[in-house]
Amino acid sequence: MRVVKAAAAALVAVLAAGCSVSVEEIPLPGGADLGDHPYTVKVQFPDALNLVPQASVRVNDVPVGRVTKVSLPRNAWHAEVTLRVNGDVRLPSNAIANLEQSSLLGEKYIRLAAPSPSAGGAPAVTPLADGATIPLSRTTRNADTEEVFGALSMLLSGGGLQQIRTINRELQKALGGREPQVRSALRRLNTLSSTLNTNRQTIVDALDGLNRLSSTVAARRGQIDTVLTDLSPGLKVLEDQRGQLVEMLRRLERLSDVAVTTINRSKDDTVADLQDLSVILRKLADSGRDLPKSLEVLFTYPFTDEVQKGIKGDYLNGYLSVIAAPGNDCVIPAVEEQDPKKPARARTLAGTSPEGPQAQFCPLAGKPKPPSTPIPSAPPAQQTGPQAPPPSQEQPALPLPPIEGGN
Repeated sequence: MRVVKAAAAALVAVLAAGCSVSVEEIPLPGGADLGDHPYTVKVQFPDALNLVPQASVRVNDVPVGRVTKVSLPRNAWHAEVTLRVNGDVRLPSNAIANLEQSSLLGEKYIRLAAPSPSAGGAPAVTPLADGATIPLSRTTRNADTEEVFGALSMLLSGGGLQQIRTINRELQKALGGREPQVRSALRRLNTLSSTLNTNRQTIVDALDGLNRLSSTVAARRGQIDTVLTDLSPGLKVLEDQRGQLVEMLRRLERLSDVAVTTINRSKDDTVADLQDLSVILRKLADSGRDLPKSLEVLFTYPFTDEVQKGIKGDYLNGYLSVIAAPGNDCVIPAVEEQDPKKPARARTLAGTSPEGPQAQFCPLAGKPKPPSTPIPSAPPAQQTGPQAPPPSQEQPALPLPPIEGGN
């Protein structure tokens, strides 16, 4: 037995002298299976308190790897944890890591996951490669048990409770008896926040426009400086003439008072004039259709367009029908123009008066004779051309007296 014990002790000594084995490299029972081709990932944490090697690495609460090393990089103020993950586990290159605790008094482990779309991220297309590093911006950690107990002890020792009691008392004083006003203020605040949320794009556009305006003003600072410099003499003149401007405004005020008084006094007359003018305008509107037609004839008087129907080549037939004025017993002759190229001829209206062909022509001047029965006039015979027969008795052409009426 002594020889066996001595041999066993010598073997252990030889093994101990020939190689050194670290306890941290020995896998714990029940650990994750790393498979045949695991890959290494480094994760940066601001604090890795109580995290030890051989700690579990989980994805969706399933162990997929373990921690191999916890170290402090040179010239750095954060912890760096080296992980080995099963090669069959595929994670995106922008994966996140969180340092959690299995229970209140349980072990620490690292949870790996893809970024959540609700948090504003999307999984990357490329997978997490061997030797990749998850930076501080994509790592978090839960509160430690010591931190929770420390905060609880501070609360139970009176510090936090005293503050809560003070806050509660002041809130009761501020809100006591003002519940409707506070409720209304909260509703208005909700409306304001909803309106701001609805018009957030408009607000952003306004801020962008203000930014462009400020950039434009900054680019034209020299021109603005020149304008302000040249504006100073004008302001000086306005300051010197301030009294005159004030006096002008006072007189303008008095003028406005006089104008208002004048308008008030003449209001009735102005209204009456407008009412009378409405009658004229109404009559003018009623004659709107006849007025253009009368203007067409006005510029052709006394020879209207109807004269063209009486022109037959190089001559013109003219007819004149007259009626003797009351108080005259003479006959007004009817003139017929046979040809514009020949002298005019005059004839009496035979058979239209008791005197017959021997009727007296009206004198050109002189006192009219006593009134007598007016002599009706008969229409002249129709003539159709230059071959119309001449009247039965020709008389020398005499100038006609003024005619008061006829057609």
